[in-house]
Amino acid sequence: MAFGVAMRNVGTYVQVNTAGVPFKAFVPAPLPPEPPLNLTTADHDLVDRANRALGRLDGLTSLLPNISLFRYAYVRKEAVVSSQIEGAQSSLADLLLYESDQAPGFPIEDAREVSDYVAALDHGLRRLRGGFPMSLRLLREIHGILLRSGRGSEKSPGEFRTSQVWIGGSRPGNARFVPPPADRVIECMGALEKFLHGQPTQVPALIKAGLAHVQFETIHPFLDGNGRVGRLLITFLLTADGALSEPILYLSLYFKSHRQEYYDHLQRVRTDGDWEGWLRFFLQGVVETADEALETTRRILALFDKDRRRLEGLGRAAASAFRVFEFLQRKPITGVQAMTKELELTYPTVASALDRMKKLHVVKELTGYKRNRVFAYAPYVEILSEGTEPLR
Repeated sequence: MAFGVAMRNVGTYVQVNTAGVPFKAFVPAPLPPEPPLNLTTADHDLVDRANRALGRLDGLTSLLPNISLFRYAYVRKEAVVSSQIEGAQSSLADLLLYESDQAPGFPIEDAREVSDYVAALDHGLRRLRGGFPMSLRLLREIHGILLRSGRGSEKSPGEFRTSQVWIGGSRPGNARFVPPPADRVIECMGALEKFLHGQPTQVPALIKAGLAHVQFETIHPFLDGNGRVGRLLITFLLTADGALSEPILYLSLYFKSHRQEYYDHLQRVRTDGDWEGWLRFFLQGVVETADEALETTRRILALFDKDRRRLEGLGRAAASAFRVFEFLQRKPITGVQAMTKELELTYPTVASALDRMKKLHVVKELTGYKRNRVFAYAPYVEILSEGTEPLR
């Protein structure tokens, strides 16, 4: 535990009785921490590094020829990884196939779950950009979309829980952690909403996002989907507070790669009030994730440039190939029929362009059929898929 936080008010345990079985549930103290955060000079340096890393990443977005391409890619990568943490087995390729109305290699249920995550993220960002505040209502809307189909759809989508939940173990009595009882959820979430709106005090965007994520996970306000909504909350807050102009920073891959450390930090906040230790972990994740996203974006731009030059050698056939190439940057796994429809080109024109691009090793055919052929911009998908292998 960090020096100076021994007397910190972390919250209280309350006695709960469910079906005649007594146990204790934890009700966290409202944010911000009290006593206040005890950040060292090194901690402030880490905050500065994280802000600079965010600034570099955000600055790159203004130089990109088409930010929507990268938003599309990063949102889907985040959806895949965040859903994998909760047990989904779909890969990024599965999601892209599902969105192209092709049969995914894994159960369609997983692909649908990830697709709902994309829809929930898109909805939240649209609402925020339309001037809607970061609020409990918005969190419920996001949750309703996230769990609108498949696993969890029977667990009150869009509604705060009215029954007890626990984390780990077979019952509250042997659980690793027991969140607040159901009748305290609204009270706890109301206090969190005030904190998000700068009450009782304004907190810098990065610190706010880090504190709010832990508080949300501790309250666990929904019957299911709390982890995914809690990770989305980080992105929403950074975007709403202007720390990012585009939603291209996601920490799910960092949390996935450091799962045990992540869970340990959450628990130490609850038991010892070690917010400082959590924030160091969180801010280091922001630095690493922002730098990796920056490097990945540069690699993608270099790939696009290299393959564009390859296509220039096709002569008269280059015009249609360029149109197909630009389409594959938007949707890197797509069927020929879908491209024909959206590009308003004939089937033979699109198929011929793809065959030429296949010979140049720009695309890879996934089917081998005479009809319903599906192609992937394989090098692009490979870059995006790094770190997204399902947990086993």
